[in-house]
Amino acid sequence: MPVARRPDAPRSATDDPGSREQRRAVPQTLRRLNSGIEGLDQILGGGLVADSTYIIQGHPGSGKTILANQVAFHQASQGASVLYVTLLAEAHERLFAFLSTLDFYDPSMLGRQVNYISAFSIMEHEGLDGVVRLLRREIPRQKPTLLVIDGLLNAREKATSALDMKKFIAELQNHAASVHCTALLLTSARFEDSSPEYTMVDGIIELREEELGVRSMRRLRVRKLRGSAALGGLHQYAIGPGGLVTFPRTEALLARPLQPEEPSAERTTSGIAEIDQILGGGLSRGSTTLLIGPSGAGKTSWGLHFLAGAPSEPALHFGFYESPQRLHAKATALGLDLAPSLNAGSLSLEWRPSAELLADAVVGELLRMAAERGVKRLFLDGLGVLERSLSTHQRFSPFLSVLVGELRARGITVLTTLEMSELFGTTPHLASPEILSTVDNIVLMRLMERDGRIHRVFSVVKTRNNDFEPALHDFEITSQGIRIFNRLLGKSFAPTFQRGDPA
Repeated sequence: MPVARRPDAPRSATDDPGSREQRRAVPQTLRRLNSGIEGLDQILGGGLVADSTYIIQGHPGSGKTILANQVAFHQASQGASVLYVTLLAEAHERLFAFLSTLDFYDPSMLGRQVNYISAFSIMEHEGLDGVVRLLRREIPRQKPTLLVIDGLLNAREKATSALDMKKFIAELQNHAASVHCTALLLTSARFEDSSPEYTMVDGIIELREEELGVRSMRRLRVRKLRGSAALGGLHQYAIGPGGLVTFPRTEALLARPLQPEEPSAERTTSGIAEIDQILGGGLSRGSTTLLIGPSGAGKTSWGLHFLAGAPSEPALHFGFYESPQRLHAKATALGLDLAPSLNAGSLSLEWRPSAELLADAVVGELLRMAAERGVKRLFLDGLGVLERSLSTHQRFSPFLSVLVGELRARGITVLTTLEMSELFGTTPHLASPEILSTVDNIVLMRLMERDGRIHRVFSVVKTRNNDFEPALHDFEITSQGIRIFNRLLGKSFAPTFQRGDPA
């Protein structure tokens, strides 16, 4: 019989209805498991939610087994216990031989922190009931914090009905929950959205490999995630000696800058005194300037002046066309001595070959370098390469917009280049004209034939919030650097921009 509380007794916090409401209103922090896979925890909103059940699905060769084993060995390295149950005919020795080529595999953990059990024979002779009895015996005995079931499709083929499969999933989840265990279920099939597999689990991670033209691209998508917000869309990933690496989609990751922006009215040099005058005092700190022009117009030469213009500010060249050795030689030919800045570590020259790039991986690497080296001046040479490395050209405008926003928030002054397809054209054909509104300044460069000679000319066609000189200027590239002139070339020039296919 309950004991009545005296009317004059103090009311405890647990008795207060308002207190109970307040507790219900406070968001609960979910316990997470670190996957050990670069980028994946960011996509999942902080890692795998502990005590949850996930389906990892993908065609053969998409990397499901690598992902699961990479998580398993990472968790084991953190002191966790892992039970890996296979419903496949493949012998574990073959699996271990394959895993031995990957850096995360540690054979000393086998039979200790990571235990593999084959349930294929039991499933063949005793059906799913036999597998459930095996799990009922092994899970309480081993008390794993991570359970992997490899071969969910085979289990489904053994089920006589959807109800049988539902019972199997329920039994598996109940036994895992009894020891606070997170479960990963691997399958090579994509089930119907109403299937028991999809409706009963807490998360679904889909791996896919797609052909885009003559190249293939691996992409990951979180199709379902209970209790947590994931980064939406398709995220690129790669498989290498270290295992699986994921690259969160730039537009999702940087939808809001990772750090608050602090606008500045300060100016910084472009690296060329005459250009500073034309721009009304130089470049606004934290601004992005786009140089558009054909090959040979002098875009990279301008970029080298920009890098050398403020030796006290950490600077980075990140490009796709020329190696550091060639850039150093070009700078020397321009009369620019980069050696002191390179030796002091205040200037870095980074080159990435343009073939088979993953744009999201490039952005991740670029931002890491900028943060680690305290970069304040960035010359990004080759926006067209990044555009072509995207899965679709429709991504380029939002991709560039969030990247520029992040660099601006970090106070990095950027000079970047975009190739114009026609050597002697006056109208850039842009697949994504919207990028022109993303950048702060636009300089249009071109080659002009006159009096039997080819002249290099440029004009400033946009600056944000600053006055500028709109005249057409010709310039020369000499052994003393770039020389700017104001010579009349005989006709006016009014640039226009048209939508077109990328070069």
